[in-house]
Amino acid sequence: MRPDLERELIPRDDALRLIGALNVMKDKTHNAARQWELLDEDGHVPATPSYTALLQHATDAQDLSAEVLRLTSEFARSPHHTTRAGSTVLKKLASATTASSHAAPYFAETAECALSLLRSNPADRQYLSNNMVHDHATGRAYLRRTSEALRDAAEELGAHLGSQRFLAPLTRQEAPPAPPAPRPSGRPR
Repeated sequence: MRPDLERELIPRDDALRLIGALNVMKDKTHNAARQWELLDEDGHVPATPSYTALLQHATDAQDLSAEVLRLTSEFARSPHHTTRAGSTVLKKLASATTASSHAAPYFAETAECALSLLRSNPADRQYLSNNMVHDHATGRAYLRRTSEALRDAAEELGAHLGSQRFLAPLTRQEAPPAPPAPRPSGRPR
């Protein structure tokens, strides 16, 4: 295989390991965005929203963000981030890191509004309820964006592995021919 082409390839085991980790994180962030609810069954803000439950959303979002950041920094420290595919993967991981870091503050704001809502007068109640709905929905949207960026990074690695399978037979054909076997000399020694 040509050395310049070989430098562009991410080893299969490394790529598969990263794809697995990306899929786990993608599922975690997707499930959180889907499952973390603020509104009741009728689509209304509960009369007494649980501050602790909403604060737990912020805590869990912060934990998810730390996991995404760790995954991104590990890949950024690897030699693979300098390859063409690795550079694209790193950009997608950077997007996931940024989106995940934005989610937790919105959930924290939601929890803060819930706490204020309990002590608010009727005039402020609608304003605080609207803020809660907006902040919680924004936090969930950032988690969805995180999940999508992680999915895109995994797909990029999958495509890279697909191109490796395609290139492998071609690069084997490009190998230099073996040197000819030495021929016996006709001169006596």
